[in-house]
Amino acid sequence: MQYVSTRDKSVKVTAAKAIAQGISVEGGLFVPDSFPSLTKADFERISELDYIGRAEYVLKFFLNDFTEEEVKNCVKGAYTGSFDDENPAPISVLGENVNILELWHGPTCAFKDLALQLLPYLLTTSAKKVSEGKKTVILVATSGDTGKAALEGFKDVPDTEIIVFYPSEGVSPMQKLQMASQKGDNVHVCAIVGNFDDAQSGVKKIFTDSEIKNKLLDNNMQFSSANSINWGRLAPQIVYYVSAYCDMLKKGDDLSDGFNVVVPTGNFGNILAAYYAKKMGVPVNKLICASNANNVLTDFIKTGAYDRNRDFYTTISPSMDILISSNLERMLFELSGCDDKCVAALQNDLSSKGKFTVSEDVFAKLSSLFWGESCDDKETVETIKKTFEDYGYLLDTHTAVAVNVYNKYKAETKDSRPTLIASTASPYKFVKSVLSAVSKEQGSDEFDNVRVLSAVTNTEIPSPIAELENAQVRFEDIYAKEDMYKAVCDCLKI
Repeated sequence: MQYVSTRDKSVKVTAAKAIAQGISVEGGLFVPDSFPSLTKADFERISELDYIGRAEYVLKFFLNDFTEEEVKNCVKGAYTGSFDDENPAPISVLGENVNILELWHGPTCAFKDLALQLLPYLLTTSAKKVSEGKKTVILVATSGDTGKAALEGFKDVPDTEIIVFYPSEGVSPMQKLQMASQKGDNVHVCAIVGNFDDAQSGVKKIFTDSEIKNKLLDNNMQFSSANSINWGRLAPQIVYYVSAYCDMLKKGDDLSDGFNVVVPTGNFGNILAAYYAKKMGVPVNKLICASNANNVLTDFIKTGAYDRNRDFYTTISPSMDILISSNLERMLFELSGCDDKCVAALQNDLSSKGKFTVSEDVFAKLSSLFWGESCDDKETVETIKKTFEDYGYLLDTHTAVAVNVYNKYKAETKDSRPTLIASTASPYKFVKSVLSAVSKEQGSDEFDNVRVLSAVTNTEIPSPIAELENAQVRFEDIYAKEDMYKAVCDCLKI
């Protein structure tokens, strides 16, 4: 297995190079040139393993230039002692045939932990193979969860610096505090005046800017990414869909006709990982893409036209407030039959015109795989309320979008197959919105709301949230979106 660029297939690199570099020089994303096929015997074997064993089994196929011992060390380091009950991805049952895959039992209470506890191990191992001696500078744009998870994963990792950009008014108060109070001598946090797309576009521009890359080289540094544009972020997410399938089999779900997967997504990485699991042999029937009011993906799945030229909404599910879905590029590569010239042209249209339309053939493939719908804030709140009343189960504002969209899918299609819904964050990260959905009581401040929510719902406050109350704010800098280059230079003192 080698890794090729979505915009130039002649670029071929090892896993270590793809992870260390983060993005191809011409701006394309790295993807495997082939995928492993897991057999029934493989799944039976994987089912008997714990999560660490399952991760080792799956990831060894993608880490083609890592030794077996290196894979084991990376996985064991990431998933030992970092998650509740040593189970990073448990399943809860929500009514008949509905499984909630809880991906928020890690140190930052969000699904990004599953990848970002592992990525520092993958990146440092990769860097030693391909760029020994250079300091790696991790650039991150975040809509809320990636930033904290990346900061936590990379804090005080030798020979690394990490710089996180987030929209100053586009994250929840709890997400902002998590980032602003981050400990570590090598971490930097910068708010920008703008939205997530501005932050993400700025980071991509910096990545391909020759002037700053040369400045880094002069200081014996190199860029990499902890966003899901980095294959080292995406590969670990495949693992939890394989693991969930094994858990569903073990608990006796009838999966003879496959199962559906529902993912609340803005940047398309989490649902893309489910597609890759399907490609490897996990019997996923329909990939259901759940969006909030920023429904650019919904419209794309329904029409084949992607158009970011629209109003941007700040919602109560801020991690999905995205209009430029970076990982869709990898899916376009798949749907076009790995046509790099087609992908490059579409991405050029997106950059220059803010929109593109795929061919009839690509749209037909898209429609066969995906179903998309959206959910506004009012529906999100109603879904949190009804789910708690009916099942005693507390949803966060993103998972509620997924549950709402799944109910719409089931009503329209009458498809009653077993379903797996990705639950992406603890409800305590979005406490004000969640509390207002289930109770008329309101606390005097953010952490009083946390205590009220716990009392009203009889749910436990996650320790990473409780510990934030007395956390010291370290980072308060706000930059104009045009000054992100300057912010990088300021942080690195170059």
